[in-house]
Amino acid sequence: MTEKLYYADPFLKNFTAAVLSCEESKTGFAVTLDRTAFYPEGGGQPCDTGALGGANVTDVREKDGVIVHTCDRPLPVGETVEGSIQWDRRFDHMQQHSGEHITSGAICARYHCDNVGFHMGKDLVTIDFNAGIPPQDLPSIEAAVNQYIWEDHPIHIRFLSGEALEQAEYRSKKFIPGEVRLVSFPGADCCACCGTHVARSGQVGLVKLLSCQKFREGVRIEMVCGKRALDYCSAVLEQNHKVSQLLSAKVMDTAAAVERTQKELYAIRGRLSALEDAVFQQKAESLAGRGDVLLFEEDMSPESLRKLCGAVGAVCGGRCAVFAGADGGWKYAVGGQTGDLRPLAKELNAALSGRGGGKPDFIQGSAACTREAIEDFFAAQGK
Repeated sequence: MTEKLYYADPFLKNFTAAVLSCEESKTGFAVTLDRTAFYPEGGGQPCDTGALGGANVTDVREKDGVIVHTCDRPLPVGETVEGSIQWDRRFDHMQQHSGEHITSGAICARYHCDNVGFHMGKDLVTIDFNAGIPPQDLPSIEAAVNQYIWEDHPIHIRFLSGEALEQAEYRSKKFIPGEVRLVSFPGADCCACCGTHVARSGQVGLVKLLSCQKFREGVRIEMVCGKRALDYCSAVLEQNHKVSQLLSAKVMDTAAAVERTQKELYAIRGRLSALEDAVFQQKAESLAGRGDVLLFEEDMSPESLRKLCGAVGAVCGGRCAVFAGADGGWKYAVGGQTGDLRPLAKELNAALSGRGGGKPDFIQGSAACTREAIEDFFAAQGK
């Protein structure tokens, strides 16, 4: 059994330990010590990383009470080595895990539900609950959680077993053999947990709830805590500053400015679409009765391409093929009432390095070729 120094002092950054074993593995060298401050992956919390006797520790796992450190070089068995954990990573995990406890306690108490999933990712923390939580409730939940954090409550951790454990009140009470580690945030949460936590709630700093989405029979909430929350708010503020400059609006008025710009854009698109329809109709009238038609246009949207092809194809009395773009990158649309066009799509794609297909009376896609190759292909079709 490895002595777990991170339980005695989660703020311990450096320590010494004796190397008990070192064996080569697929991912490096598996090292066991008589004691360690490295937290192993578990309980939804990632492992610590850092250095051990000059080697880099890249992964830490626990099996049957023994903690195995994956190192990038071997360590001498029997010798005492110095270890140091990557503190910014550890403290980040302590902030996230502690913030999750306080948030889960508040939500479970308010909605009489259970926390049924927890994952601490590189950027976000996700918590799953087996009840429906209205997204509009997030601000009030967040306010209550942060109020508790700022009151700076002390965190209590104890190990219980047997009758004492049975009589204890804690969230998600399940049978666990032997001693159980209970982490208590007085007035907010008490839960069996194997992770590392801050000493006082104030050290979490800030909790920011980002989203609440339906997930299975309940919801999944995304959140960030501590420095992650500060970094997130700073990034959002920086984005909003850029938006305010682009729209010539005050920082707190960007939403209204975007709404005005959207309305203006919709109006412009409507006028552009009407003008485009008029131009396409004029072109169609000029090609009425011409039979098969091949047109080349500057790059246009797929929707505009379809509209032009449809307008000309309806009056030309043959097959209308429209190619928009330039050599090496064409979009095409072909329509008409001259029979099933799908075989033509296969021939076109094979000859012009194209991709696409469609219905008997309309095909569309793209072609990576030259204008000359397109003209030669359709000239051959007409023979």
